Amino acid sequence: MSEIIHVRGNEPETLRGLLRRLESPFSAGASVGIKIHWGERKNRSFLHPGYTREIVNYLAEAGVHPFVFDTTVLYSGGRREALESLKTATQNGFSEAYLGCPVVIGDGMNGRDVLDIEAGYRHFPSVEIAAIIQKADGFVLFSHFKGHIEAGFGGAIKNLSMGLASRAQKQRMHADAHPVLNPAKCSRCGVCKEVCPTGAAQLSGEGHPVYDLQACIGCAQCIAQCPEVALKIFWDTDETVFQEKLVETAAALWRVIGPRTLVINALLGIVSECDCLPGRHPVIAPDQGFIAGRHPVTVDEASLALTGPEPFDRAHPGLSWRRQFSFAREIGFLEEKTGITQLKRPASRRTRPQRRE
Repeated sequence: MSEIIHVRGNEPETLRGLLRRLESPFSAGASVGIKIHWGERKNRSFLHPGYTREIVNYLAEAGVHPFVFDTTVLYSGGRREALESLKTATQNGFSEAYLGCPVVIGDGMNGRDVLDIEAGYRHFPSVEIAAIIQKADGFVLFSHFKGHIEAGFGGAIKNLSMGLASRAQKQRMHADAHPVLNPAKCSRCGVCKEVCPTGAAQLSGEGHPVYDLQACIGCAQCIAQCPEVALKIFWDTDETVFQEKLVETAAALWRVIGPRTLVINALLGIVSECDCLPGRHPVIAPDQGFIAGRHPVTVDEASLALTGPEPFDRAHPGLSWRRQFSFAREIGFLEEKTGITQLKRPASRRTRPQRRE
């Protein structure tokens, strides 16, 4: 049983005050990985690197050896290959020089530094995850809380599950989602073909795009980036299966790293879409500060209690994101909490870090 701690404000020292209030599971000399999402190229909604630097400084002052990491992804863009992802991190401000610690790729420079761990659940007997979990003594799961085209919302559960999964495991979670076209809305602009990482989207002659569902990996980039909103998700199975797969992967991972992990959500710049997508996405809820605890399910639940469910229901109507919480309870992936402790916002003249343009 652990405490959920919430502090309002968007200043870096607000986050530092929250960190000092947390009971740390880390010993001096430990190696601690900070799992973040450093944003896709041309995305303008990701968390400013100054917040990650606050965590780095806090850990370093405690005698811990921090490093920052993310994993490679399925879709096209600046994070599919490891070297390009590190370049994207630097472009978005997450350089080793600025953060003051190493920045690495959790599944290795070839995306194959992975391992299987036991799951024993309905969808996954085992899950394949980044081998980085064997190379650190502990973790800080630092997540930007916002909307998501498939999960409804993205927070600690998704940052743990999709964020630490291998590319193969990511594909297994996405496997049931495919695009379906509304021809009346399609302008034949070719964006879907351009962003498809497998060539599943094809456009030729005078006709509309066609989609090879055998080649499609379900990453939903074509759907998310269609400027005419002409594509929708078609689920081969019940849509809740994606939510369940997300939770199963997180739960299996948590059995391995949970006792040595802190969980922090930043409820700042709460936008409609994931930081995986380029552009500046609309804000759907006001800032609520930072919230932290020792379990991803309780931290995400507490985050939703602050924002309310309405912003995510409006942004992504019809998605059964609540299934993440009911399913977590069904499989025993939960923690009792003592309630939310509200910290006073520290007096400061500093303001939120400014977005790099």
